[in-house]
Amino acid sequence: MQRIASSIVVALLLAWGVWLQQQTGGSALVFALVSGLVLGVAFQRSRFCFYCHARDWFEDRDPRGLLAIVLAIAVGLIGYTVVLGGWIVNPTAGRLPPDMHIGPVSWVLVLAGVAFGLGMVVSGSCISAHWYRLSEGSATSPFALLGSALGFIAGFKSWNALYSLAIADAPVVWLPAHLGYGGAMLAQLTVLGLVAAYLWRGFASASYQRKMALAAVQGGTGFAVAQAGDMGVAAVPGLGAIWVRLWQGRWSYWSGGLVVGLVGAFAIIRMKPLGVTALLGSASRQWADSLGWIPPTMHGLDGFAGCSTTPQSTFLTPNAVLLSGIVGGAFVAAFLSRQFVLRMPGWRDVLRGLSGGVLLGWGAMVGLGCTVGTLLSGSQAGAVSGWIFGAAMFAAIWAGLQVKRRIGL
Repeated sequence: MQRIASSIVVALLLAWGVWLQQQTGGSALVFALVSGLVLGVAFQRSRFCFYCHARDWFEDRDPRGLLAIVLAIAVGLIGYTVVLGGWIVNPTAGRLPPDMHIGPVSWVLVLAGVAFGLGMVVSGSCISAHWYRLSEGSATSPFALLGSALGFIAGFKSWNALYSLAIADAPVVWLPAHLGYGGAMLAQLTVLGLVAAYLWRGFASASYQRKMALAAVQGGTGFAVAQAGDMGVAAVPGLGAIWVRLWQGRWSYWSGGLVVGLVGAFAIIRMKPLGVTALLGSASRQWADSLGWIPPTMHGLDGFAGCSTTPQSTFLTPNAVLLSGIVGGAFVAAFLSRQFVLRMPGWRDVLRGLSGGVLLGWGAMVGLGCTVGTLLSGSQAGAVSGWIFGAAMFAAIWAGLQVKRRIGL
């Protein structure tokens, strides 16, 4: 049954790709679909989730997930530097690279990061993870995405006031414009390296101690086997065994980070930087505007780079196709790995999803993107806004988890 369902989805995705190729801008749309498929499979199989990775560190001091995020940023940063260096030879000339997610830096951005982080704690995931968890039968994700749409509408209603208060005069800081490409890359890689070293230090020591304890219990056998595996003594599996292993257990953390970083770097060559909220935000804006719920004019909003919410005449955009690929790829991966379980929602799922989603949507709208658009794509492009949004978000996750622990949730 699982294989039949997977085969049907694969056939539909192939047909979708053939149809897209025949449309205007078909090659870019097909590229977006393939990118989404790769991301969807990698997200699902490696469990790549910004909130889950942060929670693993804050609660269990397991840094592997956060190290995967560090790897994704580092790989994308190097790729972005190479590509942008060919587009804008002199970054200090005062021009910003087109379409890159480089946003204004103000207290509003910090507030957006805090709201988004708390939204993840409440709903259990970020927006990108909710998209791929739809394909696993999550009971919370549909309501979280609906709540995110409502949060976007709340963001649109508050935008003009926030723009006048702080955003209009906020600086838009692109590090290569101040440090050059080499200096900006070196500075950011140094920060990432220091973060990685801090995260790994305690974990490596604890991991070694666990290995030694296991070896002592097993009379040295377990440690010897681990050493043998590290030295390549184990037999090389055949293609059939590799295929089976792809859908068993969980991919390594680093594989998810590597795939996300590489796809992010390649994406800017054929389409805009990665983002997963543009479709949701644009649809919410058009719907709310048609009902007269939001101001008809959003001061300065459409002039900023980021996950654009500009109303579209068609939803056949690279971002929409990318999302279809993420959901479709995750669905195939979930079925082949037998991790699709349709869960019926209870009132707690509905409440968590809607309330957390509103915070996610408001934070993503005001912050001009989410963990993928503002944090990942922004930091890879050398935008200070990406780093600040990420710092505020992770601080909010830590605080939210502390509150949950103290009240027993």
